Amino acid sequence: MEATVKQVNDKVKASQETIETLFREIGKVIVGQRYLVERLLIGLLADGHVLLEGVPGLAKTMSVRTLAHAIDAKFQRIQFTPDLLPADLIGTLVYNPKDGGFTTKKGPIFANIILADEINRAPSKVQSALLEAMQEHQVTVGESTFPLPEPFMVLATQNPIEQEGTYPLPEAQVDRFMMKLIVSYPNKKEEKEILERMSTGEKIEIEPVLDPKTIFDLRKIVNQIYIDEKVKDYILDIVFATRYPEQFKLESLKPLIAYGASPRASIMLTTAAKAHAFLRGRGYATPEDVKQIGLDVLRHRVIVTYEAEAEEVSSEKVVSQIFDQIEVP
Repeated sequence: MEATVKQVNDKVKASQETIETLFREIGKVIVGQRYLVERLLIGLLADGHVLLEGVPGLAKTMSVRTLAHAIDAKFQRIQFTPDLLPADLIGTLVYNPKDGGFTTKKGPIFANIILADEINRAPSKVQSALLEAMQEHQVTVGESTFPLPEPFMVLATQNPIEQEGTYPLPEAQVDRFMMKLIVSYPNKKEEKEILERMSTGEKIEIEPVLDPKTIFDLRKIVNQIYIDEKVKDYILDIVFATRYPEQFKLESLKPLIAYGASPRASIMLTTAAKAHAFLRGRGYATPEDVKQIGLDVLRHRVIVTYEAEAEEVSSEKVVSQIFDQIEVP
């Protein structure tokens, strides 16, 4: 096993130059936001979708667009609006009067990187049209099913639910996002640099530094990253504590949790921890990788009760308390 870990370690170290080049290219446009860019790359490397939440003007859309331009792959931005229809997303059947038949007109979903902008502006029937695409990487139009191009990744932005004119996303869809990121304001120094960089009127050109083949090669390395049995058990303890807190001496959390994390959370937490270890230049994942990525993977999967809401206890506070209490191997 040690030889295998060493081989993976060597592969990871050899790939770091590619990753740093990608960070530098994205850094031409995005000031600071290292946390955000890292999480977007983790989603890309772990073959997961990412949901970004924050008030307007925090460069959520720009970050996704910049990442897409740094990858030599097909990018499509879809603006979600209250009058959007599922057919506007996945495509529809068009009647041909010449032969009396129907032909399929594919929608904008047929791309590698999808930016679903302000996803919670559209009603649930449109959001639900994404379910099959996100989970199975295919869409069904009429009686025909079409595979989506690979790699396929949905990067969605949303304004906080309290904002006027938004719809809560269905739980089934939210669970399909590997991570939910909360985008915060930049600090004063970063905002000054943003001001100076963006007020010149000059367009910043982004060069593609990754292609689909390289992405697949990097994903293979990420999948090979070693994760010890103790770390796997730690991940399972975290996830099971969201379902049965009383079994982990967290009785105070039981009335606060309506639904715990699904088995998909265990899978996502494992693959995201591997990708996080990869970005840190290691061929093995540690409990620290799990802790670093855990809140982003679990915050949208733990549903709190009305009692928790009345006490102003968020899912983030619940997840943080679980990580504080569960013993680290």
